[in-house]
Amino acid sequence: MEFGKVAKEELEFIDFTLPPDHALTKKVLAEAPKKEKLAVYVGCAKWGRKEWVGNLYPKGTKDSDFLKNYVKHFNSIELNGTFYQNHPAERVKSWYETAPEGFTFSPKFPQSISHYSRLKNADKATDEFFVNISELKEKLGHLLLQLPDNFAPKSQPELLAYLKSVHRTFPVAVELRNTNWFNDDELSRETFAAMHDMGVSSVITDAAGRRDCLHQVLPTPVAFIRFVANDMHPTDYLRMDLWIERIADWIDQGLKRVYFYVHNQNELYSPKLCEYFITELNSRCKLDLTLPFEKPVQGELF
Repeated sequence: MEFGKVAKEELEFIDFTLPPDHALTKKVLAEAPKKEKLAVYVGCAKWGRKEWVGNLYPKGTKDSDFLKNYVKHFNSIELNGTFYQNHPAERVKSWYETAPEGFTFSPKFPQSISHYSRLKNADKATDEFFVNISELKEKLGHLLLQLPDNFAPKSQPELLAYLKSVHRTFPVAVELRNTNWFNDDELSRETFAAMHDMGVSSVITDAAGRRDCLHQVLPTPVAFIRFVANDMHPTDYLRMDLWIERIADWIDQGLKRVYFYVHNQNELYSPKLCEYFITELNSRCKLDLTLPFEKPVQGELF
């Protein structure tokens, strides 16, 4: 993943401290339903990684069996594959049938909607996506609407109009990447307040070279975090430790749902970093999330 990438020799000079919580975050968490049970989902962006064969997946695993093996190790996936194409309903249904009870998918909106149409005149494509993705039934988590870097605040009317038209169908989390969304305090407050009113969640992306995306605004009691790691560099563990403390604090304040998805330039390392995160989060928050690699496989690399 190239987003926010910096040279390895620069990492030790970056301040990875997480910014303080936004005022809206404190308000939202304080008002969150007390009786709603906490749900925590951790995983990667794709299951179809050949480099995992022999460490996460057993040696000799066929491509067609990647998902069947992935769901043995994680309780969620970001599902980056839906960004590139609108998969037919029968294929989506097969994903549902392969995943166990309690597994959650967080599919990306197709790029035809977010990047090519830029949310304009996208009703037909959106309806088709919703029809197909609905085959995930109760295993469907938040849909990830990732907007391109050049989707600037001038497009705020299109963003809010689109969210108003879709947010009641499925839960949605929005990733804003253009830095100008965060440079204008009034605009930022207005946008996130509108998302709060609609019940739309935000995505917080932690990438070494894009610290501006750490806006720390939760318009809903849902933390959707995309963690862009640097191939098990020592700073990856430092950053995860900071997130564990922040998530623990949010849980104490009333957070109800966490999605934490790990990305790497070399995705070979993502499962191992997920293992570290889950181990430490379990310890810090007294959780019992299942660890990947609990069942060693032939030819394990780590």
